[in-house]
Formats: sequence, C-alpha cells, structure tokens
Amino acid sequence: MQKLNFPDYSFRFKNSENKVAIFDVIRKKFIILTAEEWVRQHVVHYLINDKQYPKSHINVEKLIKVNDTNKRYDIVVFHPNGEIALLVECKSTAITITQDTFDQIARYNLNLKANYLMVTNGLNHYFCQMDFEKETYIFLPSLPQFKQ
Repeated sequence: MQKLNFPDYSFRFKNSENKVAIFDVIRKKFIILTAEEWVRQHVVHYLINDKQYPKSHINVEKLIKVNDTNKRYDIVVFHPNGEIALLVECKSTAITITQDTFDQIARYNLNLKANYLMVTNGLNHYFCQMDFEKETYIFLPSLPQFKQ
C-alpha cells in the first residue's frame, strides 16, 4: 500500500481468500484492506498513539440517518459523557479533498454535533473546530490532544 502522511505504525495483516486483511483494533477483527481502509486504520492509530484518545471512546463505521437516508460514518470519537467530540471522514489517496467532501461531513454533523471534524485522504489532512452559533467551522493546524 501507498506510504501515507502519518507516522509509521505497526499493523497486523493476514491473507483471506486471496485478499489481504488488516486488523482493526477498534472493531477487534480483520477487515479487507482497501485504499480507504488503509487511510482509516492510519487515522485510528494516529488518534490512539499521537493524540492519546482511548480506544474505548472511538467508534468505526457505524450507520447513521441523514435526511431519512442511511449513511455510514468512518470514525467518531466520544467524550466521556457520551457526546461526540470528533467526526472523521476518510477517503482513499485517489480522491482529492474538495468542497463536496466538507459538505458531506457537514451534513453528517448536522445530526451528530461533533465539536471537531477531520477530513483526510491519507496525504492531506484538514482539521476544523465547529462554531455552531455562526454555523461555520474554523480550520486548525491539528487536532487537540485528548483531555479527560
């Protein structure tokens, strides 16, 4: 797989039915390795290892309803009180991050109300803090460290 703009992390792999699978430490199972999954797993390890978010606060690939349509978010990090701290949208390296990508995560966040957003294709990362009063987001140089 392609080298991404993240530190090097240690991953577990296995071959399954002539496909490579990567172990997801959050879902606790092997997932078929796609270009998007490669990015998603790097983000998970970045959140745990670099930003100190506890595994128990991270959720990966769950169904949500957006305007009566079933959608799936990539990664959510919860505050200890159960509110959503961070919503992450992962794309493969072949996808250029555009305004459409930000519109997608903003639509998801109408329901989820995360304080922070991250959009990445593994090469380019964008971090935002929500301003719900002004209905905008403020770009940040990085995500905050986890705080209890």
